[in-house]
Amino acid sequence: MSGSSRVNDFVVRFANVNGTGSASANGLFAKAIFRMGIPVSPKNIFPSNIQGLPTWYEVRISERGYLGRRDGIDVLVGVNPQTLKQDIESITSGGYFIYDSSKKLHHEFDREDINMIGIPMMRISMEHYEVPRHQQLFKNIIYLGAIAALIDIELDVIKKLIAEQFAKKEKLIPPNYKALQLGYDFAQESFSCPLPLRVERRDLIGDQILMEGNEATALGTLFGGATVLTWYPITPSTSVAKAFETHAKKLRIDPDTGKKKYAIVQAEDELAAIGMVLGGSWNGARSFTATSGAGISLMSEFIGLAYYAEVPCFLINVQRGGPSTGMPTRTQQGDVLFCAYASHGDTKHLMLFPSTPTECFEMAAEGLDLADRFQTPVFLMSDLDLGMNEHITAPLKWDKDRKYDRGKVLSADQLEVPDLDWGRYKDVDGDGIPYRTIPGTHPTKGSYFTRGSSHNEYARYSESNVDYVINVDRLTRKFNTAKDHVPAPELYQKANESSIGMIFYGTTTYAAIEAMDLFTEAGTSIDSLRVKGFPFNHEVESFIDSHDTVFVIEQNKDGQMRTLLINELQVNPAKLISVLNYDGFPISAQNIMSQINGHLSITNLMKEI
Repeated sequence: MSGSSRVNDFVVRFANVNGTGSASANGLFAKAIFRMGIPVSPKNIFPSNIQGLPTWYEVRISERGYLGRRDGIDVLVGVNPQTLKQDIESITSGGYFIYDSSKKLHHEFDREDINMIGIPMMRISMEHYEVPRHQQLFKNIIYLGAIAALIDIELDVIKKLIAEQFAKKEKLIPPNYKALQLGYDFAQESFSCPLPLRVERRDLIGDQILMEGNEATALGTLFGGATVLTWYPITPSTSVAKAFETHAKKLRIDPDTGKKKYAIVQAEDELAAIGMVLGGSWNGARSFTATSGAGISLMSEFIGLAYYAEVPCFLINVQRGGPSTGMPTRTQQGDVLFCAYASHGDTKHLMLFPSTPTECFEMAAEGLDLADRFQTPVFLMSDLDLGMNEHITAPLKWDKDRKYDRGKVLSADQLEVPDLDWGRYKDVDGDGIPYRTIPGTHPTKGSYFTRGSSHNEYARYSESNVDYVINVDRLTRKFNTAKDHVPAPELYQKANESSIGMIFYGTTTYAAIEAMDLFTEAGTSIDSLRVKGFPFNHEVESFIDSHDTVFVIEQNKDGQMRTLLINELQVNPAKLISVLNYDGFPISAQNIMSQINGHLSITNLMKEI
């Protein structure tokens, strides 16, 4: 049978075994289509162990530029016997299953409604390569060559990528070229190429780049002035620390002495890591840590200290499935409430919600500014999908004239002002933000006790109920001041056009934007707003107030953003409807549309009754 004809609009999934070298070949596939000027969205779905378990690599190809995950697999390259049955079942009717036919496929895997394409990958590899390890590695390049022929990827583009990848190991280029050609020639000789599903060169990328969010985040901290990173390894944030170290070695070296102008400490645990961040920040260095939800759990007590003692503190939370160990290699937005109110007692923390690598870069730098300005913990709320997958994004840009915002820091000259009545925790400007000093600024003035216990305006120990109330009320005032300084929300219409609204944030943005178009095509108008920062400013409140029903799209089970909106803005809970996805995979536009339509259908039915 044959499938429907589509150009630049389908999903390809590779089903492999972790640790077999398939990641390199699969990455070449996605980058080759990107180099042909066609938007792609790759997702690496991997196990939490090192080697031996199933892994998948999924690439959405979308001429319309939709970068969210789409339901259904059109082409599946299945080379993992462990998952063969479920992989075949995942293919949409009329789709294509490309498999290793070195051994005959058992009849139990037959499906009459899909196209079965057998490529003797291992047999070809064994015929041309002698070393067993090489046979396995080049098998991956053989199936890459075959699929290039089947869906019409330009072979020269892949060859150029191979040459770039092995530029420092040139002897590996010819055998890779050979494997690529072997797979390509076999497919050309054995099947009618290209398939009805194929790619065709376009010019839809412009100056955009493919980049992982974690690397962009690391660069953002460097350009934002960070000089101290203390961390403990945890998936999926480890690559933030690795990227910071890689780039710091280039950008943070004194040109005259060759000495490092940065410090990286891999601590013994997350408690130690956050403690060192507070020490570095208190001492005047821009310091940060990168972790995930399980790490934040351990850091909570120190986060409370940073909030109450008012020490700048920047935390990057690359969220994953929880609770406990949960699903460490699956994505989720499950730490929203936890980070908003982390630590015991009454605390509220600033949060930033990037949706692209470019925003990871920009918000990482902005987060360091906000931590200094407000002398408080600030969370960058990324997630595994954004952090560890490559995304099409705008080029990273930095204004060389930009000045770091260090906030209210008194200089030695300011401390010399006669009769200066300085109190570390005094609010002299009415914005809740006190003035601070950095150790060593002045030989005799500006010193104070930094304490997590109750204190008065002059940082002196006090158990007075009056002093305590004055202090926590000022902290609330400071938090409210931040509403005008965190990133403003993004509206997707010039004026409200519907009584129905949709709120989303982070990586739900990709699917939400596509869902907007699907609703428009179906004749339903929905207004949309993307939350980019917490605390919420007046635009978020106004958007909710001006709509009868607002759907809140998020990737957790309990509707945490919805709860935060209700709690902070005193919204009628009946007005906010959760659209949730918490299976560890990114939400799809089809899922969003199905849930919203389901609710609207029930609502309309109730009106008729």
